[in-house]
Amino acid sequence: MPDPVVLVLNGPNLNMLGIRNPQAYGGARLADIERVMRAKAASMGIDLEFRQSSHEGVLVDWIHEAHERVAGVIINPAAYTQTSLAIADALGILTCPVIELHFANVHRDPAKTNRHVSLVRPVATGVIAGFGPGGYLMALDAVAMALSPVDFRAGA
Repeated sequence: MPDPVVLVLNGPNLNMLGIRNPQAYGGARLADIERVMRAKAASMGIDLEFRQSSHEGVLVDWIHEAHERVAGVIINPAAYTQTSLAIADALGILTCPVIELHFANVHRDPAKTNRHVSLVRPVATGVIAGFGPGGYLMALDAVAMALSPVDFRAGA
């Protein structure tokens, strides 16, 4: 039986990590995050597809291609979080776990109320925000947990 596939999608400007506002986002580049995620996924028996696009339609096409093919989706929609009904609608078609991911906890800054609304959140299984690049590893754990939930009544 082949390993489950988890699709990691990264939205606009995330290809500029390490260059764009490193004080806020840390010095890690997207390639660094991908490398660390691939190592963790391999240790978990998960195949990883890691992609980035600043084009909304490309992200939607990748989500459509994922339907009934992947075991889970991790998406950092970046600025499309607040603006893309198309991405939210495409994610809503999926039957697998979907984790919405963000580097920053936008709710900590009351001045950024335009960033508090997420069109993706209603169709996501869960949300991870505020942990910087480490959130990607947490999201991988979240997908794995959603695929094989622990029965806490019986113990681990």
